[in-house]
Order: sequence, then structure tokens, then C-alpha cells
Amino acid sequence: MFESLNRGRNLVVAGVAAAFLAGCASSSRTPAPVEDRTAGASRGAAVAVEPAASPAKALPGAENAGKPGYYTVKPGDTLVRIALENGQNWRDLVRWNTLENPNVIEVGQVLRVVPPTVAAAAPDTGVVVRPVASGTAAPAAGTPTQTASAPRPVAAASAPAAPAAPAGEDDVSWAWPVNGTLIAGYDEVKNKGLDIGGKAGDAVVAAADGRVVYAGAGLRGYGNLIILKHNNTYLSAYAHNQTLLVKEDQSVRKGQKIAEMGSSDADRVKLHFEIRRQGKPVDPARYLPAR
Repeated sequence: MFESLNRGRNLVVAGVAAAFLAGCASSSRTPAPVEDRTAGASRGAAVAVEPAASPAKALPGAENAGKPGYYTVKPGDTLVRIALENGQNWRDLVRWNTLENPNVIEVGQVLRVVPPTVAAAAPDTGVVVRPVASGTAAPAAGTPTQTASAPRPVAAASAPAAPAAPAGEDDVSWAWPVNGTLIAGYDEVKNKGLDIGGKAGDAVVAAADGRVVYAGAGLRGYGNLIILKHNNTYLSAYAHNQTLLVKEDQSVRKGQKIAEMGSSDADRVKLHFEIRRQGKPVDPARYLPAR
């Protein structure tokens, strides 16, 4: 009898031991997650961690998307490029949009690209803006210059016409910015200005009176670049310079030396020269005097 009791007790103990060992074995196959804070950190590597799903945040200015006077940021945009293509000073864009860091803009963000005091263009209602006739006094500030006309049908597929320049703003006296040989003319798709050859160090001069709104190398494809604002309608751009001789916010006169020709971000020494009307490139040859 004692022998059978001992045999039964041994079976129970063996069963408990087997269950314990099975539990240990299963736990050893599924270890608790451990975050490795040493390998990547010791090499200075940044490890991207996918955040938990959360509602998408609204980007700044999203409520203005598609409205006249606003621009939605696209991949590859920079504030300088957005300003150039809208005929504005990039510093004004910083101020109008209260940007804390002008180097940080997000795709899909909506920026104001016209001054807050300028009314956004309204839908076509048949009201025509007419420039003040030459020789007449300019209207006082705040005086409307619009005259009503009968409504007219507008083709749905037609693009809106560029707004007329304010009276007198087309009267810019232009000059050639360098004396070199023209090596590439304006092309609406391939070349948004004129390419003019020369020697490294040749003088680059302001093509008209204006103010420097950009001087730097922050716009890819332009190298050392100067942008002048001549009035609220016209900008001019001078790219690929070797040396910049003016600073932002500096006023310059037509013919004043502003840079030295070079080959920065270019395949040869040349000046790439653009004239932009309300931010849109136009053929400089139509504005420059014959040579």
C-alpha cells in the first residue's frame, strides 16, 4: 500500500513540475518587448517611429485654399520662389502670414501672397477696371477707380486675364544689365529670361531703378541671385553671379553695378536675366532697348 501511495505522490509532483517547466518554456519564446536605446543613439542615427493613428491636423491657412490672393504650397517650394512667382518680397510673405521660421513651410499650407490691405479679386461681375488716362490727376487714396459696364458672358474654359497694371506702372525705363552676347533667348517653357555671355567678373548693373528684395543663393538653379522690385508690377532677376554687391532693402539706380558675372549653379559664365510682370515671366527683349 505504501508503495502505491509513493507512486501516486511521485506522479503528482512530476505533473506539477512538467506544468511549471512548460510555463517557463512558453514565456521564454515570447519575451517582453525591449526598446534598444543604445545602438542607434551611439551612432547618432535617427530612428523613425510611426506615430499612433490620430486625426489629421489642419494646416495653417487651410480655410483660404483656392481663394484669390492665396497660394497653396507644393512639394519643392521655397518662400523665395513663391515670392518671386507672385511678384512679392519674401519678407512681406513672412509678415503677412506671421511665419515663425521662413525656412519651414509645409506642403498644403496656404499662404497669403497679396498685402492684407489689397482686396482679393472678386468673381467676374461685369465690373471693368480702367487705368487712369494719361495726363489726368490720380484719384485720392481709397477712391474707387472701377466703372460699371453691362454684364457679358464669359467662356467657362477661358483663363482669367491678367489684371491691368496700375496707371504709370508700365512706364519703367529699362536698360541692358550687361554688355555681353545673347546666348539664349526667352522661351515660355524652357527659359524664362535671357542668357547673356561674358567673362567672370564683368559688371552686372541694375536694369532700372528699384529696391533689392532678395540677395542670396537660396533658390535652386539660380546660383547667387539678386531680385529687384521696381514697383508693384515689375521685378527683375539677375542669376549665376560670382559676387553680390548689394544687400536686401537697398535702393539702387538704373545702371548701378550690383554684381559681378559668374557661373554659380550654371554650366558656364553667364547672366540669366528675367523681367517678371506681376510675378509672371515676360520676354525681356520686349522691354529692353535695341542694341
